[in-house]
Order: sequence, then C-alpha cells, then structure tokens
Amino acid sequence: MDFRRVKDYFSWLYYQYQIISCCAVLEPWEQSMFNTILLTIFAMVVYTAYVFIPIHIRLAWEFFSKMCGYHSTISN
Repeated sequence: MDFRRVKDYFSWLYYQYQIISCCAVLEPWEQSMFNTILLTIFAMVVYTAYVFIPIHIRLAWEFFSKMCGYHSTISN
C-alpha cells in the first residue's frame, strides 16, 4: 500500500468524522473546542479503563476461584 492511498484513506476517515459529528458546520474555533473536549473525554475513558479494569478482573478471578474451590497460593 503506497503512501498516497494511506493519506487518502485517513483524509476520508477524518471527513466521515466531521460529517457524523456535525463538525463541518462549526466555525474553526468551535471545531477546535469540540475536538479538545472530545479528546479529553476519550483520554479519561482510556485512563480509567487502564487503571480499573485490571483490578476488576483480579477481583472477579478471586470471587470465581473461591466459588469453584480453587485456592490461590499467591499472597497479596
């Protein structure tokens, strides 16, 4: 795949994003504000998932292992 096709594909994806989110009708300063808020929310969701999902997986593992009778020898 050549560089031109990749660039055209990302350009097409960005155009689709603008159309779906109605950013195409916003003024440039409104677009930047909207994109900043959206990026901030996305970053917070990713960070929260990174921090809390392993904890919930460990707690679920402990819960189900106790229900099934498997006792781990790993100490906390």
